[in-house]
Amino acid sequence: MAEVVNEDDVPAARARLAARQAELLTALLANGPAPAGFDEQRLAVERRALLSKRRGIVRMLGPAVADELGERFRPLFDAYAVEHPRRAGSRAREDAASFAEWCRAAGELSAKRKARWKFWQSN
Repeated sequence: MAEVVNEDDVPAARARLAARQAELLTALLANGPAPAGFDEQRLAVERRALLSKRRGIVRMLGPAVADELGERFRPLFDAYAVEHPRRAGSRAREDAASFAEWCRAAGELSAKRKARWKFWQSN
């Protein structure tokens, strides 16, 4: 139900809305608790869908990394995603590069592989 706000209370209403939106994003992207009024099961479905979409984009942008990881790609990416939720304004290529570096630091990727930074940072 929409909140009726008088003109003098608009800044406070915007601040409340921004806070609620931040709670929802935290719940969806960083495994935060469900905000009041949201169904946890429905949030879990959306959370899985968003993670799958993010994983697919990273796989598309870094097929060599995904190929080298093979069956380990999905569980490794999911662990990475929990530790590194997307930030506002971040780009998919930065996310893919960060995942590759995270895997390399964990010893999951061969150290001899050179990062393709120009590719990751283009566009």
